Amino acid sequence: MRSDLIRDYDAFLCVAEAGSFVGGARTLGVSASAMSAIIRRLEARVGVQLLHRTTRSVSLTDQGNALKSRLQGAFDEIDAATQDLLEHRQSPAGTVRIVISRDAYDDVIAPCLADLHRTYPHILLDIHLEEVCVDIVSERYDLGFRLGEYLHPDTVAVPVGPDLRQLAVASPSYAAAHGLPSHPQELAHHACLNWRKQVDGEPYAWEFEKDGIPLSIAVQGPMIFNDRSAAVRAAMDGIGIAMWLEHRLQPMIDDGLLLPVLEEWAPRHRGVFAYYYRNRHMSPATRAVVEFLRRRAM
Repeated sequence: MRSDLIRDYDAFLCVAEAGSFVGGARTLGVSASAMSAIIRRLEARVGVQLLHRTTRSVSLTDQGNALKSRLQGAFDEIDAATQDLLEHRQSPAGTVRIVISRDAYDDVIAPCLADLHRTYPHILLDIHLEEVCVDIVSERYDLGFRLGEYLHPDTVAVPVGPDLRQLAVASPSYAAAHGLPSHPQELAHHACLNWRKQVDGEPYAWEFEKDGIPLSIAVQGPMIFNDRSAAVRAAMDGIGIAMWLEHRLQPMIDDGLLLPVLEEWAPRHRGVFAYYYRNRHMSPATRAVVEFLRRRAM
């Protein structure tokens, strides 16, 4: 009986934090209709209405808000008690929920994933690839990965990758037909292949720097992608100029498929960091993963 109630309370927290049955159901791994049935059962059990429902979203009643506050503290205590027990294991164990972009995953996690598993076979990595920055606390992630320039000041950040450099590139055929810019401002006269993370977001403003002076250029061109590799492929076809990470472009530059553009305007910047919030309890499993990645980056 008690375990059923705890599961229902967990479902309620998922809905309350997501602000919808659909979002809460996605977190819990059930259907939206099943989630709705669970909340109705819980409200019948406790005898009060916990949520106001509309066709598009849900909001907390006063009783629901009070319950959410108390449950969050209780579940945090349960998590902490569980992690304290796990600390007595010889090998770290447990689930580590990670949110990371595709590029960061390919550069930081994927190359050492097999070694990480062999080193810590009892750790379950729950890896979510997401291009949009999310709140790791509300989404219940143990670790997030971001570029250093986007870190929140309340986070503890550990470098897990080298410094990075973004480079603009064009194909030899494009250079022969249109020439190449000698200053970022001249990009206004070129076909630029841009990208953006979200459908409703603004296209990326290309960032340059020289002699310590930064310069941001809102480029224009015939195409916008949500995947930089697709923009680079279009650049190789001679359609325009693209920008991506230098280490991703280097093989194509070495093969003569692409030419560097404005190379002297492309400084290095801080790379990928693993981060977590200072006031969050860090499990032994999470600590082990962070330390493993930190050592690999040294």
